[in-house]
Parts: sequence; structure tokens; C-alpha cells
Amino acid sequence: MAAAAVMVSSAGSLLAMLQEPAPELKLHALASLNSLVHAFWPEISTSVPAIESLYEDEEFDQRQLAALVASKVFYYLGELNDALSYALGAGPLFDVSDDSDYAQTLLAKALDEYAAIRSRNSRATGEEEMMDPRLEAIVERMLDKCILDRKYHQAMGMAVECRRLDKLEEAISRCDNLHGALSYCIDLSHQYVNHREYRCEILRRLVKIYQTLPNPDFLSICQCLMFLAEPETVASIFDKLLSGSQDDALLAYQIAFDLAENENQAFLLNVWNHLVALRSHTHGNLGNTTALPSDQTATEPSEDVQMGESATMPNGNVQSVDPNEVAYADRLTKLKGILSGETSIQLTLQFLYSHNRSDLLILKTIKQAVDTRNSVCHSATICSNAIMHAGTTVDTFLRENLEWLSRATNWAKFSATAGLGVIHRGHLQQGRALMAPYLPQNGAIGGGSPYSEGGALYALGLIHANHGEGIKQFLRESLRNTSSEVVQHGACLGLGLAALGTADEEIFEDIKNVLYTDSAVAGEAAGIGLGLLMVGTASEKAAEMLAYAHDTQHEKIIRGLSLGIALTVYGREEEADTLIEQMTRDQDPILRYGGMYALALAYRGTANNKAIHQLLHFAVSDVSDDVRRTAVLALGFVLYNVPEQTPRIVSLLSESYNPHVRYGAALAVGISCAGTGMSEAISLLEPLMSDVVDFVRQGALIAMAMVMIQTNESYDSRVGTFRRQLEKIILDKHEDTMSKMGAILASGILDAGGRNVTIKLQSRSKHDKLTAVVGLAVFTQFWYWYPLTYFVSLAFSPTALIGLNSDLKVPKFEFLSNAKPSVFDYPKPTTLQTTTASVKLPAAILSTYAKAKSRAKKVAESKAQEKAEAASSEDAATASTSMEVDGAAEKKAPEPEPTFQILTNPARVVPAQEKFIKFLEGSRYEPVKAAPSGFVLLRDLKPAEAEELVLTDAPSTAATNGSSAAATSQQGSGSSAMAVEEEPQPPQPFEYTS
Repeated sequence: MAAAAVMVSSAGSLLAMLQEPAPELKLHALASLNSLVHAFWPEISTSVPAIESLYEDEEFDQRQLAALVASKVFYYLGELNDALSYALGAGPLFDVSDDSDYAQTLLAKALDEYAAIRSRNSRATGEEEMMDPRLEAIVERMLDKCILDRKYHQAMGMAVECRRLDKLEEAISRCDNLHGALSYCIDLSHQYVNHREYRCEILRRLVKIYQTLPNPDFLSICQCLMFLAEPETVASIFDKLLSGSQDDALLAYQIAFDLAENENQAFLLNVWNHLVALRSHTHGNLGNTTALPSDQTATEPSEDVQMGESATMPNGNVQSVDPNEVAYADRLTKLKGILSGETSIQLTLQFLYSHNRSDLLILKTIKQAVDTRNSVCHSATICSNAIMHAGTTVDTFLRENLEWLSRATNWAKFSATAGLGVIHRGHLQQGRALMAPYLPQNGAIGGGSPYSEGGALYALGLIHANHGEGIKQFLRESLRNTSSEVVQHGACLGLGLAALGTADEEIFEDIKNVLYTDSAVAGEAAGIGLGLLMVGTASEKAAEMLAYAHDTQHEKIIRGLSLGIALTVYGREEEADTLIEQMTRDQDPILRYGGMYALALAYRGTANNKAIHQLLHFAVSDVSDDVRRTAVLALGFVLYNVPEQTPRIVSLLSESYNPHVRYGAALAVGISCAGTGMSEAISLLEPLMSDVVDFVRQGALIAMAMVMIQTNESYDSRVGTFRRQLEKIILDKHEDTMSKMGAILASGILDAGGRNVTIKLQSRSKHDKLTAVVGLAVFTQFWYWYPLTYFVSLAFSPTALIGLNSDLKVPKFEFLSNAKPSVFDYPKPTTLQTTTASVKLPAAILSTYAKAKSRAKKVAESKAQEKAEAASSEDAATASTSMEVDGAAEKKAPEPEPTFQILTNPARVVPAQEKFIKFLEGSRYEPVKAAPSGFVLLRDLKPAEAEELVLTDAPSTAATNGSSAAATSQQGSGSSAMAVEEEPQPPQPFEYTS
């Protein structure tokens, strides 16, 4: 048969057989045609009606074979819809295990069709679209085949796409590595499921499977529950773990650190409240003593810890206390410290302070190069210093330059004061004491400058950003007791930061009252403050804000409100579509501008095609430059989960004729590729740094610094070139102010946080870091209002691996980095020669001078040659002896660099280095979760031995005093503050004997 088939040169005879009355001949013709379709489909296509009529003939036995032949012909003709409908008619003859192009193409088409119908039905409000049972049968056969062939990942992907959670569950349950399968599904749901509600449905199903396992992975369960916003279940898991063994408690702490890293303050507060309620419900009075008031700091241990074996009750009787309860209370106190963020903030503060490697020579160079009359560059330098020392509590530069600092007036003074908040970010215990010289005294106004008072309130918000339980009340009182719009401006921003995402009704009313005074300056901050307070709540209050934006005449207020409205729909995806539609269709370009931010924040980190399509449409079609610039910039927020895509998507926009679009393209790359050091991103930004328009150069410089943060010259040689270019721009007297400001800010971002932080918009568990995303969104407003530059500090994440024992102390512990030390080392400190090099201008040269100079040069050369010939004969003898001596020294080659490095806890581990980190075998400590960075709980394998602790040097009070000295500088007591600082220490106590 096969030999006969090879000899066939035409299908004409077989097609003629289809007209024969005998069914046997028709059957033979169809069977032969089925094997020859690939060769003769052009000829067979003329007889498709005859084949179709056979399929439609109810009495013909082999209708399915006719359908299969027709399906193949339509496939070759490119009519995939017809091909699929006939393939469905072919029933079991359509083989899902066939590897041919025909079968694979139609299976993909069937899957797409099935998934599209299921997706439409899930959203449909009216009547459901009917599903073809034959299509369902094919999809089920495919899924069953994948499961039978043990291709579980393939089956899971198809089940998720087709919304068949029953099949997803079946694939997971059959899988050998259950934990691996579940974590694969979690990644699938975050990366490929665009519909928020469906993603929640998948995660609920996964949590249910996790909970049935004999030893569930609580780390993954709690991450899912956080996305699902189910604090009660998380609280019950914590309660169970804290009541268990020491290892269970370590796991509870590790989960708490991982949840705290996602920066969702409202969720963590809810978890804590549920945990306290749960404990008091099950353990009566004793449980109540473990419930700490929400404003009590974690450093104060709860009553139970101090109780011995017994406790005195109010009536004087002694009641014995179960030691298990005392241990539980101790663990609960530690857990509260982690959930409130105080433990991680304190440890981060100690790490940044002790590992600070910022280069003050860079700042000194900037200060000398900047014209003091240029307030933009003066403010940018103060801002750059704040970013460079973010979270380190080191304010040496400010203390050394008090007189220079005091030249800041009005809003520059506001910014300079607020900068202290960035430097001391996370100094929760002493934040208010640090800012005391500035703050409104006892709520009364008029003591100091309103600019420094407003700046101090904003600084308090930055210090307590997302952890504002202890400071909210003070900020509210300051806001109520002032009528100065500058102080209101600072207080609104500070309150928004401190109460980020808590949706507190009372604070909402306080800020709203400021908004309704219709003051342009205070109203702008009130709009942003409301957005920060209500971030991600998608509440009906957004409609109230939108209505006021239509009523007011002030552009500043409309801009503040439009950003505030965008913040309220953070992460709400399709739920926000109605509001986005309303804003993007508005006649007012400022509200359309807000609509771009709403799109960016609602679909942040989803790479959602619909959102990208809308943003690209506005980027090329809107009449307002502001809207176009923001639409391109917003792509950075939508795409930060797939940074490698961004340079490709905005590459054409970066060559646009419109400078605003080019600026947007630069910042989009900066935002989405921040901290990656990605080569494609650097290549796209390089030409923009020498753009003809000054603000495009500014954007490109800032974006480049964001991409290159924590990358050194050994990793990418272009980093060194970029640093030299920044220096050249800053030192060039003829450079535009705009690009000079960009270069100064870029210098700060490049060495941010004492060279120990990076910009991260996603946590290690692939959740969005709410504070970081919000921080960068408000930071991009510096285009209109320079003080908002400080919001960039919210996006900084320390690049450290900090190992903790069961007491949440930092033990001495070593681990391995399998890479050359130089690749991830700190950048080399600048030296005085390079920093003082000024740009030399060419001197004017006369033609007569040039001729005389060339004659003198020729005479000198001929004399030198004569001397050299005479000397060479004398030197020959001495050279031979000296060569022998020097040879020994020259032979010593430099030692090769080691290929690995032993790091000691706590250590700086940059993101690119994480894949090289290994934990040493045979070590005393074993990590609960083998994470290459962040907070890692360590299990002590030799608990009987004494532990050696490290990282005890917290920021000293000297640093604190210094900062308050810097604070008072602008109020005229600079010299005395410096005098106190330089006074020597008193001698040690001694006994005098005669």
C-alpha cells in the first residue's frame, strides 16, 4: 500500500471514486485521501463540497473519516475555524497524541477557543454561551493524556488557562513533588492569570490542597492568604505555630518577616488584632495580658515575660502561671515586633549604619562645583546627600556645612528639613526627638519658620512611612492646630505616609477639611495625602475626590487629587476600569494625566496586554504633552515584573520627535529595570544622556542611576564611564541647570543608602512592595514639585543577608559567595586628584607664536638626541647589573583573585550575587528557609554552646545629637553646635595617690 501511495501522481481517480454509489469505494477513496492530503490538498480542495456532503449524510457509516479529511484540507487552506469544526466532527479519529503540525495547530486552536468561551462565561452577566460538548471532550482528552504521560506542568498550565480547576487539582495530586507543583501553580497564577478574581479562585484552591498535606508549607500558604486578604487564617496559623516547638516558633518568625517584606501595613495590623482576639478567646484573662496595645513598641516586653512562675491577681491571691503560657507570651511579643515592622526596621538601621560606605568626597565636589546662587542645584545637592545617606542616620555632611546649608530659604528650607527624614528613615524610637528643634512647639505656630515646621512634619512621615502607629496622633494635632498652608502641606504628606493604606476615617476627614479650604499649596498635598491614606482600597471616596477636582479652579489641587485617585485603585486591576475610563475620557488634561497613573497602578507589575495597549495608544495620540509623557512612563510600572520586555517596547518611543515622550521612555526603563544593571536598558539610555533637550538628559541620567544602582565597574565597565560623565556634567560651568540637577540626583541614587540599598518593586515572594511602588509613583511628580523627590527613598530595599537566632539576635555565622569578590564589591572610593580635575578651556593661539614654538621644539629635540647617544654607552654597563637585581622583583606576578568569598553575617548581598550564595555544610546554624538574602531565621544545631553575637552597634546618641545640631543650624546656632561636637571626651575615672 505504501509503495502504491508513493507512485500516485494525482488524486483525480480517488476523487472520482467519491461519486460512486458503492459505500466501499467511497470508504477506500476517503482512507486513501486521508493519507495523501498533505501532498495533494490543492487538487482535493476543488472537491471539498463532495467530502462535506458525505459528512452530512446521516446514512454514511464513515462520516467521521470524511470530517477528518475535510478538516485537513481546510487546515492547509488556512481556514482554521472550519478545520477545527470538522476536526470536532471527526470524534476519536482526531488523535490528540499525534505530533504532526496539523494536530498540534488544531489542538492549540481548540484550547484557545475553549479558554475564550470559559472566560466569557465567567464574566457574562446575561445568558451563558453554549459550550460544544465535542470541544470539551477534546480538551479533556488532552488534559488526561498529559497527566497519563506525567507531563504535570503542561497539564497545570492548560488547566489554569482553560479554567478547569478540577483538572488542576487532579494534576497536582498525581504529581510526585507536591510542594514543587504547588509553588509552580502560585507562580503561574501571578504571571499568567490576568483576571484578579480568577487568580483569587486558583489561590483559594491551592490553599485548600496545602492544608490537606501532612506537613504543609506554611510559608507559601501565608503568602497566598495575604494576596487573598484573609488575616483570620494567617492569625490561626501563627497561633498554632507559636504554641508548638522551638522550630515551629522559628518558622512563625520567618513567615512574619516574609509577610512584613510585602509592606502591607493594613493587612499586618489585621493579623495582629485577630491573633490577640483568638488568644483572649481561648485563654481567658492570661491571653488578655499578652495583647499589646497597638501603639506599644515591640521593645517593651509584655507583662507575662516579666512574671515569674506566679502572678499576683488584683485581689491579692497568688495564681500559678503555666510556663508554656510564659513562653507563648514571649514569642507573641517577638512576633508583634516583626509584624509591626519594628524588628526589621531596627536591624536594617543597624546594618545600614555599621556598613555605611558613602563617599563624602563626591558630595564635597558637587558642593564646590555648584553655584550657591543657583537654588535648584543647591536643593538638589541637599537632596542627593539625603538619598546617599538614606536610613544610615549619618549626617556628617550637613554638620560640616551648616553655613552653606542655612542659605536655603522658603521652600528650599522645607526640602532641606525634610531631607533629615530620609537620612533617619526608620529611626522610630527617636524620630520625634531628632526633629524636635523644628517641630511646632506644643501645637503653637510662630516659634520657627513655617517652612522648617512643615518640612519637619513631612520628615516625620518619611521616618515613620508605613509604620506610623506611634506618630499619627501627633501629626493629626499639628494639622488641626495650624492655619499656615506650608505647615498643612507638610502635615498632609506626613500623615499620608504614616497612615499609608490604613483607610482611617478620622484622618480622612482631617485631610479632607484641609482640601476644602481650597488653598492651592495645601490642597495639592491633601490630594496626595488622601490617595496615600486610601491606597488600594478602591473606595467610593474616589468619586468624591473626582467631583471636587471638577469643582476647583486650582491646577495644583487637581493634579494632587488626580494622583490621589490613581493611588486608591492601586492593584485593583479590572475593578478599576470604570474609574480609569472616566478619567481618561475627561476633557481636563490633568485628569487624563491622573488616568495614566491609575492605569499604571491598577495594573502594576502584571504586564497586562490591555493596559499596555491603552497606554501606548495615549502615548501617541493625546494632545497634551503631559499625558503623553506620563503614558510612556506608566509602562514602567505595568512591566516591572518582566523588565527584559521594557527596553524592547519603548525603544521606538525613545526615538520620538517629542522630547516629552523620550523623557517618559527613559523613566519607564529606569522604573522597570531599576537595580537590574540590565545591558539592554543601559544601551537604550546611553544616547538619551546626550539628547539635545535638557530635561530629557535629566530623565536619562536619573533613570541610568536607577538601573545601575549597586553595580560596580568590574560587573559592567559602563558604570565607571557613567560616574565620570556625571562628574563632568556637574563640574561643567556651561551645562544647563536641568541636566546638572539630574546629574546631582543621579549621583545620590547611584550610591543610595551608604551603597547598601537597591530599588526593588517586588519582594522575594514575587508580591508587589506597596510602599516601593507608591514611592516611585509619587517620586515621578518631582517634575512639578521638587520636595516630592524624597519619595524615592520609599523604594529602597537593603541588600543584606541578616541571619537571626530564636531570640531575634544576630549570631556570628559564615556563608559562601561563589563569585570573585571584585565583581560584587563596593565601588572604589574617589581620590582627590580626580575630583578636583576641572574642565580646562582651550587657550587662544596666535600664528606667529605657533611658528616660534615649533622652531624651539626642533632645536630642543636635536640637543636631546645628542645627549641620549652619549649617555647610552655609559648606561650599558650599569644597566646589565641593575637588571639582575630588578629581575627578581619583576618575576613576582600579582596573586590571582580568589574565585569565592566567605561572608560573615550580616553581609551585603546584591541582587545579582544572590544566585552565587551557598550555606556551608557542617555549620553550627542551619537556615529555616534557604533564602540568599533578606531576614533568615537560623536553627541552632548546638544550643548547649555559648553564642557569639554581632551587630550590636546601633546608631549612637552622638549621631542623634549631631542631627539635632544640624537641625538647629538654620535657626542660627550653628557654631555652638559644632563646638559641642568637637569637645574631647572626659578622662577615665582614676585614683590619685601621692
